[in-house]
Amino acid sequence: MLLAVDVGNSQTVAGLFSGDELLHDWRVSTVRRTTVDELAASYDTILELRGGSLTEVDHVVVASVVPELTVAYQALADRYLDRPAVVVGPGVRTGMPLLVDNPHEVGADRIANAVAAHARFGGPCVVVDFGTATTLDVVSANGEFVGGVIAPGVDSGLDALSQRAARLMRVELAAPPTTIGRNTVECMQSGLVLGAAAMVDGMVGRIAIELGAQPIVIATGGLAPLVLPHSVLIEEHEPMLTIEGLRLVHERTTGATTRSRRR
Repeated sequence: MLLAVDVGNSQTVAGLFSGDELLHDWRVSTVRRTTVDELAASYDTILELRGGSLTEVDHVVVASVVPELTVAYQALADRYLDRPAVVVGPGVRTGMPLLVDNPHEVGADRIANAVAAHARFGGPCVVVDFGTATTLDVVSANGEFVGGVIAPGVDSGLDALSQRAARLMRVELAAPPTTIGRNTVECMQSGLVLGAAAMVDGMVGRIAIELGAQPIVIATGGLAPLVLPHSVLIEEHEPMLTIEGLRLVHERTTGATTRSRRR
């Protein structure tokens, strides 16, 4: 079986595959100083709650934006699975050309998103990932990663407002009843939630002009359900898009599919 792990700045999403079937998935907070043994204990406990164990895992594929945890997951695979992890990055066969100035700068999660989106929906397409940052990643009709957009995430924007503006507080991240706020809380919610939807729609419109075609727009990420109902142009919601992309990258890199081991 394959353990696919997307390590983000705020949260880590993991999924366990048997072949192309996602058996289990979960989301936990990212803790940068977690040791390899703590990772092993955590994953073994989570899998045990679902009727399995870490010993059933044959392969690990990782996309990580946290360098110290990238090293920890590599050590986890070496120590507990006796085989190297596939870490998405330069030199890994993704099947998708990166037509950008410096491919080394493209986050592994963004590559995984693009691979999964094109495999499922074709191109051109735009993946909008609502996380610590809100990213829009653009795939051409020919299946090439051609670049994208990075903007502050909804929660990150709230943090910035509450920390840097003395009279603004943290508010519940929810859509207000109207675009025009009648109080400070509603004004902030409008700017954060409806503003994020308007930003995405506006940027997709600009992207479509540059592509010369209207792309299909797919949303993913932990905050996607908050913004999705207020966007005009987002057509699909795929919560496990990154994990599915990691499975595809692992398959393309190793040429192997992963099935449950009989015990």
